[in-house]
Amino acid sequence: MLQDIIPGMDSRNLEKAALRGEPSYVWRAGQQKRLDMIVQTAGERTRGLILENGCGVGIYVEHLSGMGGSVIGLEFDIDRAREARTRGKSILNAAGEFIPLSDSTLDMILSHEVIEHVQDDRMAIREMVRVLKPGGRIVLFCPNRGYPFETHGIYWKGRYHFGNKPLVNYLPRAWRDKLAPHVRVYSSRDLRKLFDGLPVKFIERRIIFGAYDNIIARFGTAGKILRRFLQLLENTPLRALGLSHFWVVEKMKTE
Repeated sequence: MLQDIIPGMDSRNLEKAALRGEPSYVWRAGQQKRLDMIVQTAGERTRGLILENGCGVGIYVEHLSGMGGSVIGLEFDIDRAREARTRGKSILNAAGEFIPLSDSTLDMILSHEVIEHVQDDRMAIREMVRVLKPGGRIVLFCPNRGYPFETHGIYWKGRYHFGNKPLVNYLPRAWRDKLAPHVRVYSSRDLRKLFDGLPVKFIERRIIFGAYDNIIARFGTAGKILRRFLQLLENTPLRALGLSHFWVVEKMKTE
């Protein structure tokens, strides 16, 4: 995403982009595919009370609002929260580790490529479970450690270097985290540990490839062929090389 706006980054802070990621600024095939996945797995919950936890500038808030439910956006960065308010009425400026909502309030939570950026990912997961109603679902996307590129750039000799950096995520964890201390990456085991001890069940857990809209914009048909090929790999063991985890987690009723 940052590739599309890098020429105009004079007014944007690359350090902030590194620390908090860059939200979706435009709606393209990749966003639509993920929205379709969200709607399919959330079902009737899209007509209830929804939170997008880490809503950026509100692109998904805007599109989820058309599903018949009430959508709240939560965004830590005040500038992005202000922009999100042009797309949604209910935008909260707060951290994901301290969601300012009551227990058992929400029917669905979307966490779209966010938990890798929070200060405490375990606390952020606990908070999402806390504010969900029993039977409510978290729809979670986050980076897969098996992907051959670190998509958030790296730090080298004290300087941030933007771009997709190959093989960084295959280094031993201590080395990888020294190059990319600003962002986490998850194996399936890492992600499972975040939910240990919480009253949840897993509805769906898989790894997906991206939509590669930037490549298609540059290379046309060749890019579309590449996207189709990579997305076919989602049905093979090579899905372990995919871009993101896609998990759907339901809160269980407790006695």
